[in-house]
Amino acid sequence: MANQQTSTSSSLFALGLGHLDISFEFFPPKNEKMEQVLWNSVKKLAPLKPRFVSVTYGAGGTTRERTHATIKRIIEETNLTPAAHLTCVGASKGEIDDVLREYWDLGVRHIVALRGDAPDENGYAAHPQGYVNAADLVSGIKNIGDFDVSVAAYPEMHPESKSLADDLDNLKRKIDAGANRAITQFFFESDKYFRFLDHARSFNIDVPIVPGILPVSNYKQLINFAKMCGAEVPTWMGDLFKGLDEHPKTRELIAATVAGEMCSRLAAGGVNEFHFYTLNRADLSYAICHLLGKREQQ
Repeated sequence: MANQQTSTSSSLFALGLGHLDISFEFFPPKNEKMEQVLWNSVKKLAPLKPRFVSVTYGAGGTTRERTHATIKRIIEETNLTPAAHLTCVGASKGEIDDVLREYWDLGVRHIVALRGDAPDENGYAAHPQGYVNAADLVSGIKNIGDFDVSVAAYPEMHPESKSLADDLDNLKRKIDAGANRAITQFFFESDKYFRFLDHARSFNIDVPIVPGILPVSNYKQLINFAKMCGAEVPTWMGDLFKGLDEHPKTRELIAATVAGEMCSRLAAGGVNEFHFYTLNRADLSYAICHLLGKREQQ
């Protein structure tokens, strides 16, 4: 029995020793202290040689300048490939096109194209002179330059979608407009990803659909994130974190174990690319990559 357990564990942790691509998402810092946290994380994760690192863009373009500054520093101070998030919210086509040209001149060749969240409780409304939705934005991006474009996908449906078919139709429109890949919203059970992948393929969506992984040790924060994007947090996950509010190290250990186990199941099912929502913290993403066999490269 002991030998069987050892063999099983070894096979799980060796799953990523073949070809494995990873990428990381960061958000632009609001102050000097947060900036230091971000760059410490960038420096720790950079040796893992991610395919790209993305930088988010606030609702209504509220972080536009900080996003641009973070992207610029990544280009100037690291060997990482940056991907800039861009949304439709609160800007005309001309303004967004100007941003795209600035990124192109800076050397950015990868855009994460999103419709964007509504800036207030009144719901989403397209700018009168703006791009209508993410598919429209993808077309506009491709008209400006030969960018690599990633878009969002929702294994548990976008909260505004009327049905799974409606949601997949929307994703198909983004792909038909020229998107090169989709990155999923976070989820916590591997079966949900595989079911979504099957549905997407049945809609003739044939681009890579990269699972988005959120290794979160703060359960209360996780609940808030999930409410905003329509993701389901399983009851068993709440049970795991119960009583650990004053034990951050234990929460981190549990978070790494849960996310690492799910990634192992995804890898066993043929997934060879992962996108990590780091929340500007490196340790959990680093640990999971290590478990998958993705190690520092010289």
